[in-house]
Amino acid sequence: MVLKGRLGLETSRVPHADRFGLMWLERGKLAVESGNLVFTTAGTDQLEAGAYEIPLQQVSNILMGPGGVISHDALRILARQQTGLLAVGSRGVRLYAVSMPTGPDRSGLARKQAQLWADTESKKAVIKRMYAFRFEGGLPDYAHDIDSLRGMEGKRVKKVYKRLADQYGVEWSGRRYDRQNPDQNDTVNKAINHAATATYAASQIAVAVTGAIPQLGFIHESSGRAFALDIADLFRTSVMLPIAFRATKNHKKSQNIKIESQARMQAGKTFQKENVIPKMIEQIKVIINGDDNSNNS
Repeated sequence: MVLKGRLGLETSRVPHADRFGLMWLERGKLAVESGNLVFTTAGTDQLEAGAYEIPLQQVSNILMGPGGVISHDALRILARQQTGLLAVGSRGVRLYAVSMPTGPDRSGLARKQAQLWADTESKKAVIKRMYAFRFEGGLPDYAHDIDSLRGMEGKRVKKVYKRLADQYGVEWSGRRYDRQNPDQNDTVNKAINHAATATYAASQIAVAVTGAIPQLGFIHESSGRAFALDIADLFRTSVMLPIAFRATKNHKKSQNIKIESQARMQAGKTFQKENVIPKMIEQIKVIINGDDNSNNS
């Protein structure tokens, strides 16, 4: 996704629908040289040392990770080309800031989300769709109300806890979280908390780059990032909990590394290897657009 050599910048703007979605950069400087956007890095495990010209018109959003520095001129060019910039943790385990000059160049997805959220019946339909994603074969006929869906989900997640505990050889005595005393939780519960934070950050990134409205959640409501919580929950058993149990298993072998660090490392590896954020982006489009995966203006 990062091309070495002189590309130059055209004056016309490429629609976001025709661009690559995300470009990940870290441990380097993003600046303007001879009118072009250039990223200079000493090298990472993903990118050799050198200077790389960024084809920013072919990218919708740049995710700037740890060790990244950006110049004022670079911000100006990104804004002119309507390319978003997000300051993130390593491999997307945190979201610190979002710079979206005018947001996505189409408003269709946000308007559709608002319409679905505002209508009671369509909102219920979306909630059922979100729960259906979690169950293979869809929901049973008797799952009509939200309370029954929550009950079914609770039972499903309990089974996943037990399965993962057996799979990774982790002692499991139930999910516990003391908000007043989070450090009093056992290791695996701490790992779940840290994995949840990382997965939530990934979903925030996905919500931001799609131009969805974070406040308009369907299952979650009170949080200012309610929709991101909705999306993170869709990946609870497939991404978040496996991260936590793997981190706990590794912590038993290397207790000199804090469980938070273990969870963040596992999260970063998982997000990259399994393309979690792109999957979240696609899930958002399916949830809002249904079978129609377009994002018309």
